[in-house]
Amino acid sequence: MSLLVALVLNALALIITAYIVPGFKVDSFLTAVFAAIIIGLINTFIKPLLSFLTAPINMVSLGLFTFVINAAILYVVGLIIPGFLVESALSAVLAALVLAVVAVLLSSLVK
Repeated sequence: MSLLVALVLNALALIITAYIVPGFKVDSFLTAVFAAIIIGLINTFIKPLLSFLTAPINMVSLGLFTFVINAAILYVVGLIIPGFLVESALSAVLAALVLAVVAVLLSSLVK
């Protein structure tokens, strides 16, 4: 059941982020759910490898390079999911930052 709650919260976080960040668009709640599923799968299977490979850069940047990795993931998901649009690299980085903050706020509200 908590997996379903996390999925809905991540979809809501994507929709809220789309309202805040220009150049980041989500057409519908169903699109946000599909995007949240794909983002979750990429975060589970591919992001650990990316984080390991970029660990030296991440250490030098004090962890800020993680936002670049998250932005790249959002951009790739935008290429995969129709109705989920990331227009530029700047939009992706801003969306990654806003999405992290919104997701933390939503999860703290639920707990």
